[in-house]
Amino acid sequence: MTDKTMPALRFRGFYDAWEQRKLDTIFKKIRNAFVGTATPYYVDRGHFYLESNNIKNGQINRDTEVFINDVFYNQQTDKLLHTGDIVMVQSGHVGHTAVIPSELNETAAHALIVFTNYKEATDPFFLNYQFQTYKAKRKLETITTGNTIKHILSSAMKEFFVDYPSFKEQKKIGSLFKQFDHLITQNGRKIDLLKQLKQAYLQKIFSQKLRFDGFHGTWEERDLSAISDKVTEKNKENQFSETFTNSAEYGIINQRDFFDKDISNEKNLSGYYIVHENDFVYNPRISNYAPVGPIKRNKLGRTGVMSPLYYVFRSRGVDKKYLEYYFDTTAWHIFLKMNGDSGARSD
Repeated sequence: MTDKTMPALRFRGFYDAWEQRKLDTIFKKIRNAFVGTATPYYVDRGHFYLESNNIKNGQINRDTEVFINDVFYNQQTDKLLHTGDIVMVQSGHVGHTAVIPSELNETAAHALIVFTNYKEATDPFFLNYQFQTYKAKRKLETITTGNTIKHILSSAMKEFFVDYPSFKEQKKIGSLFKQFDHLITQNGRKIDLLKQLKQAYLQKIFSQKLRFDGFHGTWEERDLSAISDKVTEKNKENQFSETFTNSAEYGIINQRDFFDKDISNEKNLSGYYIVHENDFVYNPRISNYAPVGPIKRNKLGRTGVMSPLYYVFRSRGVDKKYLEYYFDTTAWHIFLKMNGDSGARSD
């Protein structure tokens, strides 16, 4: 038990501060599931074998299924999962978690970290959803090892701190997000189809392979400098203190929300660029989500500052949403690949 924190948003009736607890003060056992070669025991029909591929974004999926024979299953009796246990992916997409449902009670598992045997009343769903927050993901990154294949140790997770309110508040929070998951599952297929449809339209419209009725003119090509101005306005008087970052996955976001801290480590932000609402920001750092770096529009509805390592520009004479969706396509990637430089930071 260590410092206590007070969340910014609370359910009515809950006012006690949240504790910070190490996971080994919550669970009697934090251990590995079976680690080793299991393929010789795979069968077409047998006992379902839970693997890392089945754990993603807080849930268990059965998109792929592996089964093991009776002999191997019976060798795992001391490692079987139980209802309410939490499992975490140990290698690859490390840190993804799920709660074991009743239908998977006494299931065998492979290469997962297992959190089992609670020392006191704890809602597993509360912890499971906490592992999905920016804060937890960034903390997990600090204890993840490996360059090619990421890996996390069960011993490191014993020392991992989580926020820990009363059991009653945990149940309230866990129940809320289970309702969200239920709605998402119900509508997930429709959402996936809409996302695919959006991407298809984006690529076809911006490559001019699809036109709206009544529009037949030839599209012009314009230099970005003809429809935007580079922003070089500095935060000289330190009038703005909120630091933004440009995430390829989440767009422009408060730096503290994304990293769980202000990584600028500077009290004086006078050298930072001022970024107003609807300004565009280019992050030259490449990633799997953005192979040439992302360009995102500030849709936070407020003004903040960005490191001078970013490029900030303000559009003029062009629809902002049109430009935003254009940068969601790959149409501009070839230009940067032909004209960009790649340094030590892969930018």
